[in-house]
Amino acid sequence: MQKRAVVTVVGKDQIGIIAKVTNVLADNRMNILDISQTILQDFFTMMMLVDMANISDLDHLLQDFKKVEQELGLTINIQREDVFQAMHRV
Repeated sequence: MQKRAVVTVVGKDQIGIIAKVTNVLADNRMNILDISQTILQDFFTMMMLVDMANISDLDHLLQDFKKVEQELGLTINIQREDVFQAMHRV
């Protein structure tokens, strides 16, 4: 069974958001399986499906995301895919 997660990123649009978030994923050995991003006026939104099979330290990943959140004024969330789907079922 694949270990996948959904990463969401929301904040004011600015240079470097995608680069910083994807670098955190790469540094934590997480592959991006699918990605969608858009800008609504000045607001940036991105959703990614990532492979968590190679991650060894989830706490380290969360700390890295927290640094990016504080630096760029973003909100970054990560949820296991099965939890995300269960929360969004109609």
